[in-house]
Amino acid sequence: MYGKNVWMIADGYMSDTVKGEYVSHEAICVLNVSGKDANINITLYFEDAEPMRNIKAVCKNDRTNHIRLDKVVTEDGKKIPRNTPYAVLVESDQPIVVQSSRLDVSQPEYALMTTIAY
Repeated sequence: MYGKNVWMIADGYMSDTVKGEYVSHEAICVLNVSGKDANINITLYFEDAEPMRNIKAVCKNDRTNHIRLDKVVTEDGKKIPRNTPYAVLVESDQPIVVQSSRLDVSQPEYALMTTIAY
């Protein structure tokens, strides 16, 4: 069996920069080969604000899901604030593999960062 049910990403940050068709954003990249669809719950933690809870996603079995954090909305209609540091907790009812990716277009040379979550 591959993956884990709990993953953490300590460094989250989305600049508000947009350059043409490119938008600074982050993604939680999920791989599910567990044999069942994975129901995912995401919680975000901030330095000086209450957590954003219950962001839901699904990753079908034998599929990937690239969850763009600039596009998610909580149950009460909130979006993740830009220009604000945060951390992410990803919980799944099936073992999954999680990778964190960031595209930053705030500098003349765009930067892409990616790492396997913990």
